Amino acid sequence: MTEPTASADACCAAFACSGCDLLVGLAGLHVTVVQEVIGRRGPSLRVQVESPARVQGCRVCGVVMRSHGRRDVRLIDTPCFGRPVELTWRKRTWRCAEPECPAGVLTEQDDTIASPRALLSSRACWWAIGQIRREHASVLGLARQLGTTWRTVWRAIAPLLEQMADDDCRFQGVDALGVDEHVWHHVSTKPIADGGRGPKELTGMVDLTRDSKGRTRARLLDLVPGRSGAAYANWLKERNESFRAGIKVATLDPFQGYKNALDDELEDAIAVLDAFHVVKLGTAAMDEVRRRVQQETLGHRGRKGDPLYGIQNVLRCGAERLTDKQTARLAKAFQADERHEEVQVAWQCAQQLRAAYKTVKLSDGKTIAEKVLASFSTCPIPEIKRLGKTLRRWREAFLAYFDTRRSSNGGTEAINGLIELHRRVARGFRNRDNYRLRMLLIGGGLSHPHLAPT
Repeated sequence: MTEPTASADACCAAFACSGCDLLVGLAGLHVTVVQEVIGRRGPSLRVQVESPARVQGCRVCGVVMRSHGRRDVRLIDTPCFGRPVELTWRKRTWRCAEPECPAGVLTEQDDTIASPRALLSSRACWWAIGQIRREHASVLGLARQLGTTWRTVWRAIAPLLEQMADDDCRFQGVDALGVDEHVWHHVSTKPIADGGRGPKELTGMVDLTRDSKGRTRARLLDLVPGRSGAAYANWLKERNESFRAGIKVATLDPFQGYKNALDDELEDAIAVLDAFHVVKLGTAAMDEVRRRVQQETLGHRGRKGDPLYGIQNVLRCGAERLTDKQTARLAKAFQADERHEEVQVAWQCAQQLRAAYKTVKLSDGKTIAEKVLASFSTCPIPEIKRLGKTLRRWREAFLAYFDTRRSSNGGTEAINGLIELHRRVARGFRNRDNYRLRMLLIGGGLSHPHLAPT
């Protein structure tokens, strides 16, 4: 039960208040009544609006129609002054004065205010979409502010998100493409047809096109189920020929499945191996050497007081960032046993790989990278030799970084960070289609005049 506690009845149909009209902000409608209502969810506002009287012609025969009374339509509007708002739109209705006309009764409509049979006003829908995109709001939190339920809010905004997602215009102008995978749920991989959520992993495609100033504004293009070259290749096949022809650079992690998809579907694109993952491979190889030498020298895993265990975090730092104290610790650990020389060499190799990406001039970095390719594969340390073979297998994609103005998958990782944030805000997802729409929205993949640039 709701109980009106106060009202502003001075605003009526006969004496429209311009101040109230300006505050409510619905073009073409006048505020007639404002009431505060106490309900189960606390106080809310009830605002009654109507359009001024006007002459209405019949849409069939053109004869001036007669007034047929009003029809009250209740809508959920955007919150006002910390309170939910219920908007009562007193729609005018008309009946054709021509007895033989089949037009019947015409009801006032305005899609800028609300779509037919809608529960939320149009601006409430776009307000909710904007809050999700820019303020990282949850749908349940928006439902509380609007004074309604999660289902009501989502059913109102989902068609708008689907309409934007189905617009192929959002794929125009893409010349750099990134790809990466992430886990969207952690339950069983039971098929959707059997009531499950399907594959745990999704492959995401991201627009990494640079603007006129050379800046990359990453934009999520799509999410497809699975982590495989086939998933990526099938998505590329679904795009039109102009999209595939426009891709000049494609960044990726060292996963052969994605590389095969690029070779098959984007023959003219330059594949670029992501710098972060290359450095990560070098750091991982060095760590493997440290653990192996630890076992060989002491016969157990690292413990407090062991020389190599004490420098494990220092080894992962860049050499240029080490303090004098940290440099001394490294030297002491390397000199503690002559067999630690392997760890020292592995650390130097990892630093050399990192230095290739830290140079100011790309030509200098490429020279270091070519030295890495020539030397690592012949190193007597097995872990470094294996790393060298891996880099030689990815030679073209590895060196392409220096020929494409430092193209990387960093923007894709940034989008993954936003995705992880919204997964935590939503406390997880059950429906993959809803998940895709939400992530396309927060990842910038959907555009509309109502959505300001993020």
